[in-house]
Amino acid sequence: MYSMAIDAGTGSVRAVIFDVEGNELAAYSKDWEHTPVEGVPGSMDFDTEGGYRAVLEVAEGALAKSAIDRSQLVGISATAMREAIVCLDESGREVWACANVDARATSEVRQLRAQPGLEETIYQRSGQTLALAAQPRLLWLKQNLPDTYEAVTTVLMLSEWVLYRLSGEYSCEPTNASTSGLLDLATRQPADDLLTLCGLKPDLLPAARESGTRIGTLLPELAASLGLGEDVAVVLGGGDTQMAALGAAVVEAGQGLIVGGTFWQEAVNIPTPATDPEMRVRVNCAPEPGMWWAEAIAFHVGTSLRWFRDTFAGLEALEAAERGMDPFQVLDEMAAEIPIGSNGIIPVFSDTMNYKAWRHAAPSFLNLPLQCGGAEMRASMYRSLLENAALVSALNMEMVSQFSGVTLESIVFAGGGAKSPIWAQIVSDVTGLRVDVPVVKETTSAGAALCAFVGVGAFDSLAEAARAWNRIDYQVWPIEENHKLYKDIAQRWQKAYAPQLDLADNGTTESLWRAPGS
Repeated sequence: MYSMAIDAGTGSVRAVIFDVEGNELAAYSKDWEHTPVEGVPGSMDFDTEGGYRAVLEVAEGALAKSAIDRSQLVGISATAMREAIVCLDESGREVWACANVDARATSEVRQLRAQPGLEETIYQRSGQTLALAAQPRLLWLKQNLPDTYEAVTTVLMLSEWVLYRLSGEYSCEPTNASTSGLLDLATRQPADDLLTLCGLKPDLLPAARESGTRIGTLLPELAASLGLGEDVAVVLGGGDTQMAALGAAVVEAGQGLIVGGTFWQEAVNIPTPATDPEMRVRVNCAPEPGMWWAEAIAFHVGTSLRWFRDTFAGLEALEAAERGMDPFQVLDEMAAEIPIGSNGIIPVFSDTMNYKAWRHAAPSFLNLPLQCGGAEMRASMYRSLLENAALVSALNMEMVSQFSGVTLESIVFAGGGAKSPIWAQIVSDVTGLRVDVPVVKETTSAGAALCAFVGVGAFDSLAEAARAWNRIDYQVWPIEENHKLYKDIAQRWQKAYAPQLDLADNGTTESLWRAPGS
């Protein structure tokens, strides 16, 4: 018995096949790009027809690569980048779509924020500020393409759209839909007033059903073209980070997760739909009914490391090639020899999350020590980037604890960053918590795949399936002396970062990233 996860990410889409024991059998991916609209700054349209062809291509690619008996594939689910939306007309035709990185609605964010108390009301109800929510984008559509807006009768999140194209069924599920700002956290259902308060028409989202719910069957023509059986179930998955949590068996209140990728998501399962009085952290629905998901994001962590490798680490790349290693492994070895605090270097890259006014300082290294040179300097700069990610993650999780009352005892560390043992140790030392690293580092697809198995009855619940698949690769414990040192380093970093943010705010330097309207 097998299932397939379609993972529609920001930069690529892939299909991954799992067996019912949780073993990944094959994966096939295809890069895609989003299209800026000429004359519309910040715009990133999503190509629905090209995207649909890519979904079918990766599905066939994974099936061919796995060489499984295709008649034994019982279910398909999907996960996707969050915030991306697809608008359909009455006939079910896509009339407009944008990717999660679309930032065209800056003026609409400001327009809505000018209404006293509106953003606070939306945040308290939905857990979302206007920065990445659907309302400003739909308002942009209304004000700039009114005929298109009038034609819209249904709005789907990207993972829901993938399942619509596979089954012909409209769907809505809480984990991804909650990132739109159009779901009431308490009821886990769409709320029309979250649209009408912004001058938008109501009734745009289907009623929500939980992750792991079977919504239909693969369309007969698709089943035939892929050589699959006639009754392949199409099952609700969800947002990529929540699926990553599911795949890592983060399914109980009080558990925490760091997904270390291009961006780092830090999140904690909380038992109530509480929101932050200071609006610093977003709150979404978790996959499990009756569970919510307090989340913060560290920006461009993986981007910064790749930039450092490509810009500064040419010698280390040559050494890695000679030794048959990844350059990051060589850099990790070097960083392990550098003392805590990276010889005093203060990295100004990602900042702690401030969802209400979300922006970052210009990227830079402060306090470079002239007594260091060559390989030691490069290793110190590299280690400072590792420490930056861990410091931001720890501070973000402290914010969650402050408003939710949830105190962590350990963290699951997944994603590409979890392949680095030194990074896992730094995370443990900075947070003061045990870090559990799962065998499957890329847990997002696993989360969607186990949803498919739940949808066909192979497991009774998402939590049961997640626990059955959970395998820990290794655990790391904090070194108390290191943890004490990092407390002082964190305070020093915060004091140094604040004036750098002021420089970006007043236009002296250019921000690493700013949310629309910030």
